[in-house]
Amino acid sequence: MSRRGFITHTVGLAGGVAAASFLYRGAQASALPIAGHRVVDLDLLDTDRRRPIPSRLYLPQRASPAQPVPLVVFSHGLGGSRMGYRYLGSHWADEGIASLHPQHVGSDSRIWQGNPLELVQRLQAAASESEALARVLDLRYSIDTVLASESASVIDAARIAVAGHSYGANTAMLVAGSRVSTANTGVTDLRDPRIRAAILISAPPFVGQGPAEQVLGSVSIPTLHVTSLGDTVNIPGYRSTVEDRIAVFHAMRASPRTLAVFNTGGHSIFTDRTTISGPEIASRIKGATRELSTLFLQQELPKARRMTGFDGDSAPATALKAPSEAQLTHDGSQGIGQWLLRHQDLLDRFIMPGGATVSQWPKPSTR
Repeated sequence: MSRRGFITHTVGLAGGVAAASFLYRGAQASALPIAGHRVVDLDLLDTDRRRPIPSRLYLPQRASPAQPVPLVVFSHGLGGSRMGYRYLGSHWADEGIASLHPQHVGSDSRIWQGNPLELVQRLQAAASESEALARVLDLRYSIDTVLASESASVIDAARIAVAGHSYGANTAMLVAGSRVSTANTGVTDLRDPRIRAAILISAPPFVGQGPAEQVLGSVSIPTLHVTSLGDTVNIPGYRSTVEDRIAVFHAMRASPRTLAVFNTGGHSIFTDRTTISGPEIASRIKGATRELSTLFLQQELPKARRMTGFDGDSAPATALKAPSEAQLTHDGSQGIGQWLLRHQDLLDRFIMPGGATVSQWPKPSTR
């Protein structure tokens, strides 16, 4: 894989909503009233870049102009699509958080198609600097377009987060404030000031960029990092392990950050696939991930912190609250303490803002 894989350069925001081709093809709002949300498939086209951005929007049924909901924009991993990570998008929507999943056409599921002998070349192109840039612009454009669409009245534009898995986590880190160096522009800041928090699942390092603290130290918004001991990527020309994910976490010193490391499961366990871990473990890891990410979003995008205007100022930096000893030792505990008790057998470690590490959990009280 290219030495410049997973980095990007910028040419500024491409296009604008006025140039958008925003098609609700088939009005595709597949209503899912039982699940508490509906799904809308969007065929976006950034005409300035001549780049299609097929997207899927999970919209809470409760969303209304009187009660607009927060939004998470999700970036898929290498070889994914807008159809993936449904276990997250649908759950967030059921919990009252809209979830927008753009598909990155230069690094989507089509890389697995075609001549197998040319797979390495397709992987290299998908991880190129130009594609990394295109992914960032995909996120910006999809947010711009949805906020200018008929759905805008039910989305709270002051409560937007980004999330991503693998290559998508890399994309999320760029819009969250990572600073990368490129051949043409030098140090580049791709931060989107509308982004108030970030969920980084299996986050890869920025290759060839120097010390991680230099690249990631400028991220100041709250971040949630999720990985597992078996979280390893092995593709031709590139290898990344759980140690890389943990290093990314530690390098974000300005971010109020939380780290969850599961003790089982590989890289793909965070996708919709079952994986070799088996259906039971896969289901439990996914369940724990969606619960923790929802707690994080509810903490970081509360209604009380609605803001107006996007002049580049960061949102107030807060983070998941550390559970008290009482929360960790009683069945009636709420929030993160309850989550820790419920999933303790799946966790290798859990690090909270401020550096407190939870690696052993007392038994719930039987009183």
